[in-house]
Amino acid sequence: MRIENNARVGNVAGRSATGPSSSGVAFEIGQGPQAQGARPTATIAATTSLDALLALQAVEDPLLKRKKVVRRGNQLIDTLEGLRGDLLVGRMAEGRLNQLMAVLTQARERSEPGLDALLDDIELRARVELAKRGLYPA
Repeated sequence: MRIENNARVGNVAGRSATGPSSSGVAFEIGQGPQAQGARPTATIAATTSLDALLALQAVEDPLLKRKKVVRRGNQLIDTLEGLRGDLLVGRMAEGRLNQLMAVLTQARERSEPGLDALLDDIELRARVELAKRGLYPA
């Protein structure tokens, strides 16, 4: 791409609301009698509200935990269904077995007793499929 126009760019910051300044001084540090002394900036109350905010962030949302467990179960079921499809076609994809092993080796969070029992059953089925092929994960 070739640039033909070499014109200089003018006032990049834009114009102020009051119009162009004729004094030539855009910013001046307070000097002289108008200068004010330093003011205290923050109090201890600001840090206590920050501590409360951090404490709220540390508490994990049970709905978020449940979503993670359900997502893990869906990943396992989808991979097992793909494995079944591969068996029906007559060829086994190594990537699918590796994906199944990767999901199983990830740490799992416990959520609800019923949901955990269902996920245990799904994981057991996945481990059986991997054991059939000599790839039982630790």
